[in-house]
Amino acid sequence: MFMLKIAIELKRRKMTVLADRHGFTARETVKCSQELDQLLNIYQKTKQKKLKMVN
Repeated sequence: MFMLKIAIELKRRKMTVLADRHGFTARETVKCSQELDQLLNIYQKTKQKKLKMVN
C-alpha cells in the first residue's frame, strides 16, 4: 500500500508538470490523468478490502 501511495503521488506530480507544459487537454496530460485514475481505483479497492477484513 505504501508503494502504491508513492506511485500515486509521482503520477500526480507528472500530470501537473504535463498540464503546465502542454495544457490540460493535451494527449499526454489526459493519458497521465487516466493512469492516475487507474492507480486511485486500485488504491480505493485495496483500502475497501482491508476494511472488510478488519470488520
